[in-house]
Amino acid sequence: MTARELILARIKSRVTRGDDAEREAAVDARLSLHAANLVPARGQGDIEHRIRVFTEMMLAVGGTVEVLDDIGDVPEAVADYLRQGNLPAHIRHGADEKLVKLPWQRAAAIEVAEGRAVDSDKASLTRAFAGVAESGTIILLSGPDNPTTLNFLPEAHIVVLEAENLHASYEEVWTRLRQRPMPRTVNMISGPSRTADIEQTIVLGAHGPYRVHIVIVG
Repeated sequence: MTARELILARIKSRVTRGDDAEREAAVDARLSLHAANLVPARGQGDIEHRIRVFTEMMLAVGGTVEVLDDIGDVPEAVADYLRQGNLPAHIRHGADEKLVKLPWQRAAAIEVAEGRAVDSDKASLTRAFAGVAESGTIILLSGPDNPTTLNFLPEAHIVVLEAENLHASYEEVWTRLRQRPMPRTVNMISGPSRTADIEQTIVLGAHGPYRVHIVIVG
């Protein structure tokens, strides 16, 4: 036996496996319970409270937040954001039905493209599955409606978050997510990409957008 095989054999000889069926049943029971852990009180409250906490948390990590009454106002808000950020009048979004049906004619100066992000894209628009007030986090699901490349390639990422989907805690979001087919990827994003690997100096945009703008609607 090699040294590796000898070590593993000794470990195996001292591990009590127990009954496999019993262990599998215990695991299945634990997973089916979806028991909530300790949930912070910070995000608990009505929608005004959740928006306020979400905004505070997002601003604290370098993101920005805008609140609109009507989703139909998103095109004009996008145009204003691009103009104020000195970004090209071009936005790309996925096949999400609500984004496709927005009244883009209200922002006629913007060129709107659809599909996965490409290297030349400076700004993207996605629609969040949910938001988490307790940490100022947006939850994005992969798929043709909102391709994951839109979350990471462009330097500016604009996210539409409907107020009804802004929850107090992660537990509420996962409860909703379990009620639908699980996507290939779930991205949880709290503010712009950053790193402090070099001399502990914060650098934005290290692994993705250095601008994240959340538009809460409804």
